[in-house]
Amino acid sequence: MSYPISAQPQATQAYATSSQWTSDVFDCCQDMGICLCGTFVPCILACKVASDFGECCCLPFLGGTVVAMRTGIRERYRIPGSICNDCVCLTFCSQCALCQMARELKTRN
Repeated sequence: MSYPISAQPQATQAYATSSQWTSDVFDCCQDMGICLCGTFVPCILACKVASDFGECCCLPFLGGTVVAMRTGIRERYRIPGSICNDCVCLTFCSQCALCQMARELKTRN
């Protein structure tokens, strides 16, 4: 004899086990090596971030790919946020956001 279905499975939230960035965008001085590299040669730091993320080190030289990397880092580590947020951070605080990405990858890897 079959029993009637009395409950439906519930959907879970996408970020049920979410985490946060291990450092804030403006915590640049937490790692002086990353800070100095991001200040004076951000293109080299961007290449290192791409390499640490598992991509080709030339990726940051293509338009829009740093935003995609930041979004990818958020998705990989389940950090809440939006693509719009990533774009604003990288537009107005690009070197600080790049340093944050480098610190995140260094901490998590």
